[in-house]
Amino acid sequence: MKQQLTLFLTALMFYTRIPVPKWVPWSEEILNRSTRYLPLVGLLVGGIGSGVFAGLQQLFPVHLSLILSMLATIFVTGAFHEDGFADFCDGFGGGYTREKILTIMKDSRIGTYGSIGLTGMLATKFAGLISLTPETIPFALLSGHAFSRLMPVIVIFTSSYSRDDATSKTKPVGKRSKSSDLLIAIALGLAPLSLFPWQIAATAVPVCLLIYRVFKRYLEKKIGGYTGDCLGALQQISEVTFYLILVIFYHFS
Repeated sequence: MKQQLTLFLTALMFYTRIPVPKWVPWSEEILNRSTRYLPLVGLLVGGIGSGVFAGLQQLFPVHLSLILSMLATIFVTGAFHEDGFADFCDGFGGGYTREKILTIMKDSRIGTYGSIGLTGMLATKFAGLISLTPETIPFALLSGHAFSRLMPVIVIFTSSYSRDDATSKTKPVGKRSKSSDLLIAIALGLAPLSLFPWQIAATAVPVCLLIYRVFKRYLEKKIGGYTGDCLGALQQISEVTFYLILVIFYHFS
């Protein structure tokens, strides 16, 4: 039990800014195994966003409450995945060789591609969520944050880390560990989909798996594998895809 708590707290420490006890140890092996709880971390982040949205609705209009709830999730993660998406846009938008792409992504500054990509991503998230009923939005945040974090875990277990020096610009990157970790991540990532009609899961799972497969092949073709920024980008793409699927479902139902 303590081992599982350690793995969860490690995931929480690495992927969010939520404080964890000082006794939590760190090692590369613990970090790798903690990826099993990445969807659970997403559920917690989505829960914070849902709580902020529900609470602020008592004071503000729906659109303002939604913006503030999105900002709350960004704050609690330190813009971890958004930063990765922006770096991904800069690297693959401005780089033409593997070395150039990796160099650009390692640069802490944001460029034109990153600015446009991040603005477009956040705007699409907002537009998608605000198209749902206020009662549906909290459940969308819960499921979207948890389910979208499953896709990067699958990449970790099916691809290879790209950088030769095995480092990132700020933090180490989780890598594949035991197959049981992947199975637990799958269970945790799919469970929140039960909050919606079964047709949502029946659509979201194959669509996001298709995105994962195309995204993975693109990464392997361009840079020979994944980086932390690429994982963040896939999480963001999967999250916004899930929201768009919800919009389509409720629009035509």
